Amino acid sequence: MVRTKAPEDAYTAEPFVPGRGGLAALRRAAAECQGCPLHRDATRTVFGAGSQDARVMLVGEQPGDQEDRQGKPFVGPAGKLLDRALEEAGIDPSEAYVTNAVKHFKFTRAEPRKRRIHKAPNLREMTACGPWLAAELSVVEPELIVVLGATAGKALLGSSFRVTQVRGTVLEEDVHGRPERLVPTVHPSSVLRSDDREAAYRGLVADLHVAADALS
Repeated sequence: MVRTKAPEDAYTAEPFVPGRGGLAALRRAAAECQGCPLHRDATRTVFGAGSQDARVMLVGEQPGDQEDRQGKPFVGPAGKLLDRALEEAGIDPSEAYVTNAVKHFKFTRAEPRKRRIHKAPNLREMTACGPWLAAELSVVEPELIVVLGATAGKALLGSSFRVTQVRGTVLEEDVHGRPERLVPTVHPSSVLRSDDREAAYRGLVADLHVAADALS
């Protein structure tokens, strides 16, 4: 007798993605996703947020500690920095759709009850979550995708993506079967970790200016 693998062992969210409905339907379905083992330790699924008619979609890596607790993307320190940078570049954060390549928080703990330490998702986990990102792109149909960091870039454009080689440029690529325009930049959390935070922030704003120009 052949044993059917459980969805999380198959590492794909595909069985959980509804075939119809808008963002509200996707968000409800994503809350029950068990397409990979990351759902076991995370507090909740952190789905994207913003208008279904948004012209720009910002894609990050995965939820952080605060996002996992609140159930919303980019509500922690990196999210606040990103909002400030967007406004400075001429993009209204309230008019953007924000999401992550991976919808569950991946972390480690040195000891029980200690602070949860972010751990980057691997390619298998990014691939498992790909159907959610594809569904978001299909519903929102943004004019431009801002790629925030290396993990998001690899999830959208493949494992050969290097953010340092293409940041601040407008790319035209096929993403999940759709032609898309993308502007890669660093993840705002890398600005917070930088030894020269001001220079790193100015670089992020400069890249977002390219995105703003592409939308004008």
